[in-house]
Amino acid sequence: MADNSVEGLKARYGERWRWLAVITVMLGTMATVLSATVVNVALHDIMVEFGIRQGQVHWLATGFIAAMTTTMLASSWLLDHFGVRKTLAGAMLVFTAISVAGGFAVTPEQLIAARVGQGAMAGLMQPMGMYLVFRIFPRERRGQAMGIYGMGVILAPALGPVLGGFIVDQLDWRYVMFAPAPVTLVGVFMALRYLPLPPSRPEPYPFDLIGLVLLGAALGLSLDTLNRLQDLAGQEPRVLGGGLAALMLVVGFVIRERRARHPLVNLSLLAIPTFLYANLGAVALGLALYGSTYLVPLFVQTALGFSATEAGLLMLPAGIVLGMTFPLAGRLADRKSSRGLVVGGMVLFAASAVLFALSELTLAFGWLALWTILGRIGIGFMLPALSTGALNPLAPEQLGAGSSTINFTRQLGGAFGVNIVALTIEFGDHSGGLPTLDAFHSAWWLVAVFVAVAVLPVWRMRA
Repeated sequence: MADNSVEGLKARYGERWRWLAVITVMLGTMATVLSATVVNVALHDIMVEFGIRQGQVHWLATGFIAAMTTTMLASSWLLDHFGVRKTLAGAMLVFTAISVAGGFAVTPEQLIAARVGQGAMAGLMQPMGMYLVFRIFPRERRGQAMGIYGMGVILAPALGPVLGGFIVDQLDWRYVMFAPAPVTLVGVFMALRYLPLPPSRPEPYPFDLIGLVLLGAALGLSLDTLNRLQDLAGQEPRVLGGGLAALMLVVGFVIRERRARHPLVNLSLLAIPTFLYANLGAVALGLALYGSTYLVPLFVQTALGFSATEAGLLMLPAGIVLGMTFPLAGRLADRKSSRGLVVGGMVLFAASAVLFALSELTLAFGWLALWTILGRIGIGFMLPALSTGALNPLAPEQLGAGSSTINFTRQLGGAFGVNIVALTIEFGDHSGGLPTLDAFHSAWWLVAVFVAVAVLPVWRMRA
């Protein structure tokens, strides 16, 4: 029987084993990130086939994000009880089955359920890469490894719109659901082959199911309430009731986590100043990454008259440059101050958002591509440095909880960031039923200010 301990894997594959393990977790994360973004280009075809409206179809995106954000926090318990090898292989296998089932959905409810299921498994997979890197790499090489891992992960949202457009135009929207299944199926076999068994396991402890239910309900209700704000006519009581109920659920969740013997979120980690400030920075990173990925294509198509293909191609150079930036940023994160790298990345991204906020209708494609590239370089410097800055101060037994928490806060920033950006556009000036250039300018200013303000807590991170 193969020895899948760290020592056994080193003996069998040599030094390259660590990188084979990183590629394994990268496959899972890339598949889930692609799933989160690629479906957006298929929404129109789905609405036409099932005869549904925006109020229902938005749950294909919102349900995925809410489920993914919630289950991220369950990964710590699974890692403690089953280890990264079994947890990732199991999540990939279930994700594969759900993706195939979703492609054969015959009702919108079945499709939404499949998207929620995909999101739940994606949430379990997302923290695995960070956890694995910090477990198998020495401290002085973690930034480099996070850079390589992040290079593949961040390319996914850049390629998503281009791949999705091709699939929908040349095949059918159902292949958008099928697409990640072969990747995650390969990932199952790689996980069983290259990922290590846990060196030891803590004493079994109960899973905080009540906390998970409270958090999932709070997120779903909050996101739905924000979505309803886009069309308030006749919905004021439901919006107010939804907001109050979500607030009560959040309060109940915090009370539960403070009293639970084995909470879903280890709130004591937030008492570590560096970890707390890094998580506040991660919220800004989530808004920057997901907010801009949502805003750039919509902005250039609606306000500047670009085609869908041109909008997808506009994101492609930025994604490639971001992938090239990650290895450099990772090496710097091993040698330089995390605080300085994150602040520098935030300044670059805020500058990019300001340039978009000052753009005019006559702006050339090349300038827009350059400003998108500038923002992606900023994000490239933020992610590895935030990860190393947040997790390096933690003890080895805290890495599972720490990685799931910082991934959760980043995803939380993305989930609410996209909704707040959409609200800003919806409440802006419209002409002929479409948002004007000024409405998009307001959204860009909002993103720029939010990221700039987040510099304050990040600056307090220990050098």
